[in-house]
Amino acid sequence: MPRTAARRTGGRAGPHPRGPSPEEDARETAVARTHVTELLKELGWSTVLERGDLSPVHRSPVASVATLVRLGYPCDIGYLTRQARIMEQAAVHGLDEMEAYDSEAGQVEKAVASAMLYEPLLMSLRRLAQSEESARRYGR
Repeated sequence: MPRTAARRTGGRAGPHPRGPSPEEDARETAVARTHVTELLKELGWSTVLERGDLSPVHRSPVASVATLVRLGYPCDIGYLTRQARIMEQAAVHGLDEMEAYDSEAGQVEKAVASAMLYEPLLMSLRRLAQSEESARRYGR
């Protein structure tokens, strides 16, 4: 398969969610890095592991996990692995959609639109699904 825009932009498709950067000297950050590394190894996501802290996409979950640790919330790798597998499927579908465009310009436009427009929409759909499931389980 040729190196299309879809293949090249997989990790760089435009702006990614950027939470706060982790506090480098904080104990929680060291714990979080360990958890995120364990998660990425469990998932077999070697490319992301290789980029590590060079990538804002990697720093964001480290910062989030560090916040969980600092606040005393559990960081269950099994739970995160299951959630990441669902996101992995979403990534496959997203790249399949991008590759449906014949031109490189169309693929790049789709990548940017996905990052800017579809990611917030998908998060909203997740919240709607959670609301619906909550109503099914616990009543309206």
